[in-house]
Amino acid sequence: MKKVAIVDDEVQVTTMIEKYLKRDSKYSVITYNNPISALSGIPNDTDVVLLDIMMPQMNGLELLEKLMEKYPNIKIIMMTAYSTLDKVLDAHRFGAENYIMKPFSSMSVITDKIEAMTK
Repeated sequence: MKKVAIVDDEVQVTTMIEKYLKRDSKYSVITYNNPISALSGIPNDTDVVLLDIMMPQMNGLELLEKLMEKYPNIKIIMMTAYSTLDKVLDAHRFGAENYIMKPFSSMSVITDKIEAMTK
């Protein structure tokens, strides 16, 4: 079973992704709507983190950097509705391996990226 953490300040986003992933019994999902609680709560055996960029208290790039320090082998997929080349490059530089634009063109884009990263 692949362990996935979802970090997004929008409850409806985390709920939607969690419900979609839990339809398939190969995913164990934990959600966080606060980047501070995610930093202290994400288990060290998590396979993939879906991480929003625009959040209050701490933006996703800051959280990404801290997660990579704490868990250097974790796989990170950034999510955002506000993409710029600078943000994509920063996310890659800090260790994110993939990027998803919101709104999602299809929910399967999430599972496709998770599967590709955890082979």
